[in-house]
Amino acid sequence: ALRAKTMNRGTVAFSQMKDATQADYDLLSSKFQTYREATAGRVLETLQRQAIGHETGHQIHRLDHALQCATRARVEGADIDWIGAALLHDIGDGLAPMNHDRFAAEILRPFLREEVTWVVAHHGAFQLIYSGEFTDRDPNTREQFSNSPYYQSCVDFCERWDQSSFDPSYENDPLDSFRDEIDTIFSRTPFDPRHLCAGEVVGLPSGLPQ
Repeated sequence: ALRAKTMNRGTVAFSQMKDATQADYDLLSSKFQTYREATAGRVLETLQRQAIGHETGHQIHRLDHALQCATRARVEGADIDWIGAALLHDIGDGLAPMNHDRFAAEILRPFLREEVTWVVAHHGAFQLIYSGEFTDRDPNTREQFSNSPYYQSCVDFCERWDQSSFDPSYENDPLDSFRDEIDTIFSRTPFDPRHLCAGEVVGLPSGLPQ
């Protein structure tokens, strides 16, 4: 009877998880797959909402900063993981301004190379090399991570793409041009070792625009 009720209503029968049945979880699983497949669209919608003016005091809004970073990565011939990270590294700014880097990394962790996720998770600390002396924080905070195999990748990410992407005269690619990359990233099998590539250091490309 509970199974029939669940299937006929299109919703679970329980109001407390401890009362759930297998039929309830079969239903939830079927709906979750559709929901997960729409993740890329929700990510792009969230990014689009960052185009809300210059509330940070910068000359450009947060979306343009993300697009500049991603465009620079694309122009330099970066792979899809770096381009996705460059576009989404600050997506946590709205909900987690005090730890936006870790927030963004957790969104990306199931889908990107471990090296790239590590860089996203730590870029806030590495950016202090530029801002620390003005914000009463240690500019050399990044040195505590100097033994990481991904240290230089994060140094390069911040220098070449992040700190340089606040330029109102830069002609970045539009958000919609990155849709294929984002769709591809979020359609990957989550936590598949074949794309996580644990311990592998690729680094940034040569830096010469193609």
